[in-house]
Amino acid sequence: MSIELLAEVSRFYGKNPDFVLAGGGNTSWKDGDTLYVKGSGTSLADATADSFVTMDRRALAMIWEKQYPESSAERESAVLADMMAARKPGVLSTNRQGEVTGTEQKRPSVEALLHDIIPFAFVVHLHPALVNGLTCSQQGEAAMREIFGDDAIWIPSSNPGYVLAKTVKTAMGTYSVHHGKAPAVIFLQNHGVFVGDASVNGVKELYSEIMQKIGDRVKQQPDFSDEQRGAGNGDAARLQQILSKLAGGAAIFMQGTKVAALVQSRTAFAPVASALSPDHIVYAGSDPLFIEASTEAALQEAWDNHVQTTGRNPKIIAIQGLGVFGAAATEKAAGLALDLFKDAIKVLVYTEFFGGPLYMTRDNIDFINNWEMERYRTKISTKEGS
Repeated sequence: MSIELLAEVSRFYGKNPDFVLAGGGNTSWKDGDTLYVKGSGTSLADATADSFVTMDRRALAMIWEKQYPESSAERESAVLADMMAARKPGVLSTNRQGEVTGTEQKRPSVEALLHDIIPFAFVVHLHPALVNGLTCSQQGEAAMREIFGDDAIWIPSSNPGYVLAKTVKTAMGTYSVHHGKAPAVIFLQNHGVFVGDASVNGVKELYSEIMQKIGDRVKQQPDFSDEQRGAGNGDAARLQQILSKLAGGAAIFMQGTKVAALVQSRTAFAPVASALSPDHIVYAGSDPLFIEASTEAALQEAWDNHVQTTGRNPKIIAIQGLGVFGAAATEKAAGLALDLFKDAIKVLVYTEFFGGPLYMTRDNIDFINNWEMERYRTKISTKEGS
C-alpha cells in the first residue's frame, strides 16, 4: 500500500541525521480526494501508517476561497481551525497508557496546505544542513539557478503556514505557465526544500541529485570529531547544576575544538547568535545567551536579563572560554537544543561557499517565536519518551 511506502520513505530520511533532526521535516501522500500528511511534532524516524493525519482535499481547497484576517495571529488561528475541520474521521487507536492516538487526535503538519497544492503523489519536505547552506546564504538564489537551472524554483523568505503556501501556490502557477508542468523541486529561503514525485523512488533520486550537486560546491566539512557532551568537570559541572535549576529541568554541556573557537569571545560567537531557519528557533532558540563570567551571580543576572528582554528562557548558553550548554525542561529538549546548535554551525560553514550567511529577519523570527503551531510542535516533539 502507498501509505506504507509513505511511512517507509519517512523513516528512510528520518533516521539519517544528515537529512532530519528532532521533529523537523514532513511528508505526505495523495490518493484522490485524500491527503495523508505527517502529524505535527511526530518523528519521521519512527513513522508508521498511524503517524499520518487523513485530510479531505476538497475541504482544504475551500480554504483558498476564504478571506482571512490581516492580523497574523488571528489569521493563523482561523486557518488552523479550518485545517483541523478538514481532517477525515479515522479509526481510533490507543497507546499503552490508554491515550487516544487516532486520526482525530492528531494535528496535521504546519505545512499541510503546501503539501496539498504540490501536484505530486509523494511530497517530502526536509531541512538538510547541506541544503540550508544554500538556502541560508547571500547568493543562494543565484547559486540555485546556476546549479539547477529551470528544474527548481526559489521562494523568498516567508512565514511558514498559510502565507508560505500562498506564496508557493503563486510561484508554481507562474512556473507552470512557462514550462507546462509543475516544479518538482522547491527551495525555500532560510527554510529547506520540498521535493515531489509520482513515486517514492523518484523522490529519492531527486534528493540524491540535490545533495550531490550542492555537495560538489562545498569544499569543507565542519570537524566535530572531538565533540564531547555530558555534565563536564569542575566549572562545567558546577554551572550545569545551576543551569538545570534555572531551566527547571536539565542542562547538558558540549565542548570541542569547533565550540572552543566560538566561545573565545562575544565577537567570535556572533555568527551563531542569530537564527538561520525556523527549526533552529524551535529547538535551540533565536537568542542564545553568551556570558563572559562563570560565577553563579553572573549567570543568574544574565539569565534574568535574557528572560526579561525576550520573554523566554535561553536554550543555548555559551560560557566564554569554557563551552556551550543546552538547557531546557527535559533532558531530551536540552539535547535537541545542542543538536540544532551544532546544525547551525554546519550550515554556517556551508554558506561560505555561497557568499556567506543570510539570517532570518527579525519579523520572521518573531513570527516563529509567537506562532502557536510551532509551540505545539515543540511541545510534542521534545517530550521525554516521544
